[in-house]
Order: sequence, then structure tokens, then C-alpha cells
Amino acid sequence: MAEQLKILLDESEMPTRWYNVIPDLPEPPPPPLHPGTHEPVGPDDLAPLFPMDLILQEVSGESFIDIPEEVQQVYRMWRPSPLYRARGLEKALGTPAKLYYKYEGVSPVGSHKPNTAVPQAFYNARQGVRKLTTETGAGQWGSAMAFACQIFGLECEVWQVRSSYDSKPYRKTMMEVYGATLHPSPSDLTQSGRDLLALDPDSPGSLGIAISEAVEVAVADEDTKYCLGSVLNHVLMHQTIIGEEALLQLAKVGDSADVVIGCTGGGSNFAGLSFPFIRENLAGRGNAVIRGVEPAACPSLTRGTYRYDFGDMAGFTPLLKMHTLGHDFVPDPIHAGGLRYHGMSPLVSHIYELGLMEAVAKPQNESFAAGVQFARTEGIIPGPEPTHALAEMISEAKRCTESGEAKTIVTILSGHGLLDLSSYESYLTGEVPDYDYPQEKVDAAMARVPQVAG
Repeated sequence: MAEQLKILLDESEMPTRWYNVIPDLPEPPPPPLHPGTHEPVGPDDLAPLFPMDLILQEVSGESFIDIPEEVQQVYRMWRPSPLYRARGLEKALGTPAKLYYKYEGVSPVGSHKPNTAVPQAFYNARQGVRKLTTETGAGQWGSAMAFACQIFGLECEVWQVRSSYDSKPYRKTMMEVYGATLHPSPSDLTQSGRDLLALDPDSPGSLGIAISEAVEVAVADEDTKYCLGSVLNHVLMHQTIIGEEALLQLAKVGDSADVVIGCTGGGSNFAGLSFPFIRENLAGRGNAVIRGVEPAACPSLTRGTYRYDFGDMAGFTPLLKMHTLGHDFVPDPIHAGGLRYHGMSPLVSHIYELGLMEAVAKPQNESFAAGVQFARTEGIIPGPEPTHALAEMISEAKRCTESGEAKTIVTILSGHGLLDLSSYESYLTGEVPDYDYPQEKVDAAMARVPQVAG
């Protein structure tokens, strides 16, 4: 294993503002629409779900939003996070490329998710909210929300996608250690869950179903709000502290990115790394290729349609213009449970439509192979989700070997895989299938998407 280069920032260098990419884009993204009227939603429409501070951030036209000191204090538990140069992986690949990864697994829950969970809990607590509901796939988001609620004295109730609830028991334990109440989704606790179970008692669940259940409970209680771990503008903005730190760290070693790569499910870790680099590109200070990598089993960017759709299965949420596979899409229970959402963030989708980023899809086995190679050369076992980005980083590095180009490639290792070892066990014993979502299932789901002009 070659010696790593670990690039650190002092605590005093931690960014104190989140970056909002929207004012810098050549065109604004299409607005969310009311599901009944199909008119753009206003703050009052979102008030049953979110505190006003987050609603204002969602629609903000400011390029930067100050991070509250109370949030900064919590961030300092693990931020600034390290940027590593992956010299061991470079040596194994024999590539002239320089490979860097921003490591978010140093947070208390082992992923990037607290970057938004902490401010969401803070703003809700400041408004006097008593309880937060949310959904989770693989469990990283639910763990982060449970952690953040404990810090700010809030109750936390989580609906976890059934397939992940069953296959990742230690995520359940982590959430309960932090004080959360956890349910498998679909559950018999909500009308949307009961309706789904009546149709399919053995449903593996989906993030769309879990969102419906969490939203249903939140809107029924005026002291309860809902939190989302990806997709929405304010969530992506909170994550941009990752890319802001990465820019500072690369500058410390006199480097800049040629290619920026992140895995894409709902879009939060990808946006967190890439949006500050997109700003540099738009300002003429950079020229990095920005590339999202999604699972072939849930290919919203590469095979979905760009149109208005619900963010959940039951149709409780506003209509969002995004790359979607259909709101009642139920994906194969792939191991990268955090990437199983039916739609891509509207803001990431808009940026893709503007031609400011690329997208590719990777199968499970190639991704796990990349994760194992990374662990053996860099010492960190990655979460199943970022193995997709690592697989593309390795592919790009091999292309550099063939062309002789010494590119600088930057990715985000959004979390460790220490609670996902059962997935690696399945891979190592040859029990992980590659799964391309059938086009006929995509077509069937898209036929049930609302017909909305625009």
C-alpha cells in the first residue's frame, strides 16, 4: 500500500457559508407545482412540511447563505473533512492520473448526510417543532437525522425501505441508539402503507413509498415536520460545504480538477462536491468535466424522462420537474440502497439538461469490484453507493493510461461501508446479480406519471 497524501484544513478554514448554484445558472430551474392546481407552489403550500427558514432557502436567489454558528459548532465535530490523494490506487492502476477523494465517512454516522441533517434539525427546533419524520433507504440518512434530532432535542420517527430494513440490521440499531423510532416501509401505520400492502404484502418498498408514509404522518400533526435527505434545493445547498473545502484543499497542493465524479441517487453528495466546481467552470476559473454515476438498476438520469412527477408514490408531494422513472417505480433491491430513488434532484436534472454535467450508469459487480480494489489499496471499505463513483474513477484513470494524459480526477467517498459488510459478503461469494431495469417496466411506470404542461 503506497503512502497516502492527506490534505487537511485547519478548523479556522472551514467554510462558513453554503453555496447556492441557482443564481449562477444560465437559466433558472422550473418551479415545483401544486399537485392539484399545477400552479407554482408558494411558501404557504410548503409550510405544513418545512420550517420557514428552509422554505426561504429552497427558493433563495442569494449565491451564499451564512451557516448559523450553532450549526458550525456541530460541524466542527468532523469538519473540515480530509481530502486524500489515492496513491495506492494510482500505483495499482499504473496510471499517470492523479486521483483524489474527499472522505465524508469521518462524520459521527459515517456518511455525508449530517451536513444537511444538522441544519434541518436546528431550523426546526428554532421554530418550536417537537418531532421530525423522515424516510431512509440504506439507513445513512435515517442515522444522520436521528443523530441531529438528539443534538437539538427533537423526537425522530423514521420509515426505512423494507429491503434495507431487513438486510442492514445494524443501521436500525444505530438509529435506535440515537433515540429514533424506526418502522419498515411499507407499514400498516399509515393509509398509504396499508394501501400498498393490500396490493403487495411482500413489497420490498421504495424511497417513494417511505416518503409517502413520513409525509402522511407529518401533515397530520401541527407539531411535526418532515425532513428530506436529498433531492430538494436546500438539501443540496447544505452539502456544498464538501466542494468548497475540496477547492481549498486542492489549492493547498497547487492542483485543480480536470474531472469531478460523484455517485447519484437523489443527488445530494454529488451536488455537494460538484456545485462549487460548476461555479468555477461558469466563472471561467475552471474547466472540469462533471460526471454523475448511477446504478444500472435505477437509472433515472440515463434512462428516465425529464418531466413533472411526484416525489413520492402516493402523490402527497408537489410535482417536481426531474429525470424520473415514474413515482410508483419499485426498483430491484440492489445493495446500494441509498441510490434507489425513482427521480433525480430537479436541480441536478436541470443542470444535466443544460449540458453542464455528464451521466453514466454502472452495474453492481463492477462497482463492488472497484470498492474491493479501493479497500485493498487505500485501506477504507467504501459504502456500496460511492463504489459506483469509484468504478468510474478507475475507468477514467485507465483511459488516462491508454492516452498518456495526466488528468486530476476528484471524487467523493460519501461514506464508509462498515455497516454494509453483508453486501460485500454477497459480492465475494458471487451472490450479487447485475440488473438492468427492464424497459417495459420503465414504460409502464411512466404511463402513470401525471400529464403536466411544461
